[in-house]
Amino acid sequence: MAEQIEELNQTIQHLSDLIQSGQDNTFIDSFEALHEYEMAQAYAGLPEQFRSVAWRLLSDDILASVFDNLDVDEVDIVALLKEMPPRRGAHILQEMYADNAADVLQEMPPRLVATYLSLMPKSEADEVRQLINYDEQTAGSLMSTEYLAVEENLHVDDVMHLVKKQALEAESISYVYVLDKQEHLMGVISLRDLLTHADDLPVINITNERIISVKAGDDQADVAQIVANYNFLSIPVTDDNNRLLGVITVDDIVDVIDEEAVEDYSGLAAVNVSQINDTPWHSAVKRIPWLIALLLLGMTTATLISSYDGLVRRASILAAFISLITGTAGNAGTQALALAVRRIAVGSDKNGLRDFFSEVIAGILVGIATGLSVFIVVALWKQNVVLGFAVGLAMTIAIIVANLAGYLIPVVIDKIGFDPAVASGPFITTLSDLTSVLIYFNVAQLFITHFIGG
Repeated sequence: MAEQIEELNQTIQHLSDLIQSGQDNTFIDSFEALHEYEMAQAYAGLPEQFRSVAWRLLSDDILASVFDNLDVDEVDIVALLKEMPPRRGAHILQEMYADNAADVLQEMPPRLVATYLSLMPKSEADEVRQLINYDEQTAGSLMSTEYLAVEENLHVDDVMHLVKKQALEAESISYVYVLDKQEHLMGVISLRDLLTHADDLPVINITNERIISVKAGDDQADVAQIVANYNFLSIPVTDDNNRLLGVITVDDIVDVIDEEAVEDYSGLAAVNVSQINDTPWHSAVKRIPWLIALLLLGMTTATLISSYDGLVRRASILAAFISLITGTAGNAGTQALALAVRRIAVGSDKNGLRDFFSEVIAGILVGIATGLSVFIVVALWKQNVVLGFAVGLAMTIAIIVANLAGYLIPVVIDKIGFDPAVASGPFITTLSDLTSVLIYFNVAQLFITHFIGG
C-alpha cells in the first residue's frame, strides 16, 4: 500500500510538472495511459491550479471516467465538479453512468441539482432524476440503467450485433437480459452462451429462465448477500410486474460490502471509522459524545461499587477481583455482540430460536470454563477454596449474563427497526460492568462469613 501511495504521488508530481511546463499533449497522453482508477486518484490529487488546466485539456468522456471512479465518501466530488462551468459539469454528468451521476447529485444542495439537470438533455436528466428518488441503501439507489437487453424473438447473430452496438453504453456486458414486448424479464443469457452457439439459433432456446432478481426497494445489504451467495457479476432489478428497471453490478456490491463492514465496525467501536483523515478536532468531536454517555453509565457502576463499601471493608480481598470479573464479562459480551451482528447481517437471525439456544449453551460453556479457571487460580493463590468458589461462581454467572445481553440487545434493536451495530462494544462492556459488579458482590455476600472466618 505504501508503494502504491508513493507511485501515486510521483504520478501527480509528473503530471503537475507537465502542466507547469506547458507540455499539454504529453500531459494528455500520460494521463490517458493511466488505469481508470489511477486517473481518478491523480486528478483528485492535482493542486487546484493544475486541475483548472487539466479539465480544459481532457475530453468529456475521460473526465466522466475520472468521476465514475471517484468515491463520494472519500473525495469531495461536488467541489471538483464546481471548479468547472456548470455547462461543462453537466456534460460530464451526462457522460457518466447514470447511477454514479445520481450518487454525485445526491451530495449536492437541491438548487445545484436543479441547475445541472436543467443543462442536461431531458432523457438523461429524467433517468438520473428517477434514480435520485430511490431511498439510500436500497437496490434502486445502486442500480444502473445502462444494460444489455434484447427481445426474445431474435437469433444469436442478431443479439451479437446488438451486443457490439450497446456495449459502448452498457456498464456491464457480462449478461444479456431477454425481454418480451412489454419489457417483462423473461431470462438471461451469458456471453459464453452467445459465443458457443450457432448464429441462426433463436436466443429463446439458450435463455436461462430461472432468474434471480431483486426489487428496487430491497435493502442493499440483502442484495449484496444474494450476489455473494450466487457469485453473480450483476443482478437485475425489477418492479412488481417483473419489468426490468436496471441492473446492479458487482463493483457496486463490493462498495456496499465495504460500507456495511465500516458501519458494523463503527458501531462496535462507537466511533465513525469511515473518516480516517479527519483533523484532530473533528475526530475528538465525534468521539466525545459517546465517551461522555458511557462515562455517565460508568458512574452508575461506580455508585453501585460504593454501595458495597461495607462489604469491601469486611473483606478487602474482594476489591482485587472487581476489574478481573468486569473485564472478562465485558469481553464475553463483546464477542457475543459481534457474532449477533454478523448473524443479522447474513440473515441468520431468521433462525432466531435456534441461535438463541445456541448462544445460551455457548455462554454456559464459556462461563463454566472461565469460572473453573478462576476458581483454581484463586484457591491456589490465596489458599482459600471458598473465596475461589465465590469468585469463580460470580465469574460464571456474569459471563452467562453478559453473553445473553450481547446477543439479545442487537437482536431486539434489529426487530424494532434500528441498526443493530449501534449496540456498540463499549456500550455492552459498560453494561456488563454494571451487571457483573451486582452479581459479584451479591455472590460474595452469600459466602463472606466462610472465607473471612467470621
